[in-house]
Amino acid sequence: MSYLNTWPLVWGFLHGPQRGLFDFRFDLPAVCAAALENGTADIGLVPCAELDRLGLDFLPELGIACEGPVRSILLISRVPFGGIRTLAVDSGSRTSVALARIILAGRYGCEPVMTRRLPDLAQMLEESDAALIIGDPALHLDPGALPYRILDLGAEWVAWSGLPMVFAVWAGHSRVLTDPVARAFRESFEWGLGRKEEMVNLAAEERGFAKELAREYLTRHIVYRLTSDHLKGLELFRQRVRELDIYLQTKQSFIAS
Repeated sequence: MSYLNTWPLVWGFLHGPQRGLFDFRFDLPAVCAAALENGTADIGLVPCAELDRLGLDFLPELGIACEGPVRSILLISRVPFGGIRTLAVDSGSRTSVALARIILAGRYGCEPVMTRRLPDLAQMLEESDAALIIGDPALHLDPGALPYRILDLGAEWVAWSGLPMVFAVWAGHSRVLTDPVARAFRESFEWGLGRKEEMVNLAAEERGFAKELAREYLTRHIVYRLTSDHLKGLELFRQRVRELDIYLQTKQSFIAS
């Protein structure tokens, strides 16, 4: 995935001893999932909402997770959360969209109609009651300066479920997730652990983030090592996504009939 939060996982592949082991392509989370689906990639950092739909296995040690506010998945609303009727969603990730549906239904009792849009907050809020902004575009926003109601969906999930939220994992079919492959991904991350200040400086130079924001995001908001609690949270999220898919399919069939 092309977002800043992936850098610690791939730093060794890009700049360290693991460089050249794999051919990398960077894109939005949904595109990464599509690449595994159509066979143009063997392994991807895949949104967790796609694991069951695509029938993928995953490496359980590393991922992109949070244990509280994640900062980069923001639901921004012009109206009270329980009154959201229309929601414009960033087209980048199915996990964030599923998480928004789960949180809005489970905590606020609403089921808005969703439309996919490019991550332009002003335009999204012109057309809809609320907007879902994820990844780097969300990091470029200052939540404290916005005149809207804001939910950090990482914090919302943790408060609702009592478990961490896992957004993405290294996934593929079991034939490619061998022990040497798992070791290479682990070593790439471990090589980058002591080099986060390099990432912070590059994030400021190439992506225009304030260094303090990038540092806090990579060291406090995002968690990369997955524990048993993270895996419990992941399983609960996958269960909720499966239930959501069945509900939406049934609802669509009912409307069609």
